[in-house]
Amino acid sequence: MPEAPLYRDDKLNWYRRQMLQIPEVTAQASPAAKVRNRASTERAIFLAARNLLAEQGFQGFGINAIARKAGCDKQLIYRYYGGLEGLIEAIGADLGTWVKERIPEDTGGMFLLTYGDLMEKLAIYFMEALRDDPLVCKIVAWEVSQDTPQVRRLSEARTKALGKWLDRMRGSLTPPKGVDATTTNAILFAAIQHLVISAAVSGQFAGVALRTNKDWDKVVGAISRLVRAIYG
Repeated sequence: MPEAPLYRDDKLNWYRRQMLQIPEVTAQASPAAKVRNRASTERAIFLAARNLLAEQGFQGFGINAIARKAGCDKQLIYRYYGGLEGLIEAIGADLGTWVKERIPEDTGGMFLLTYGDLMEKLAIYFMEALRDDPLVCKIVAWEVSQDTPQVRRLSEARTKALGKWLDRMRGSLTPPKGVDATTTNAILFAAIQHLVISAAVSGQFAGVALRTNKDWDKVVGAISRLVRAIYG
């Protein structure tokens, strides 16, 4: 006796039964996808920590707050950075290299022919980088007003990274004989840092306006003349 034809509902039930017999396949992320996901999470954690530090200082700088801002489990902060200390080290290293892309890394070609060329460009771009980064300005201010382990670590990491970057940029370029470049550059950079911080606080320093682009153009001209007078 022939089987009765399957009506629509019976067919649907039959298909469902067949589907239930198919073993479940669990999707596995490829190694490349895992690497991308980790890199993305690390970057999100780093940016969250950096922004939180700029917004709230060390008062609001904690594992839970960073995890909330990054939208991740706090255990990933320990896994990827080893906790707050590792994040501070990463931020400090980043602060030392944030001018890297602003000056062409050509120490002997058309951009930087002499040590004076190097220091003129470095000083000006350093100033512009400070003006564009509120976190750096805060850290510079902390360095002269707060003596805490966290600030010291940030300061040391920033100084170390900047020193390495300058050595790489300098290449074979050397300052003129008889010039104490280390002390001279420290004074120059300290002056730039103070001007940028004063601009953020009061918009001026020692009667010099620091509010408009025209004001800063004057500062750039003065820096160039000072550097050229010292290094030629």
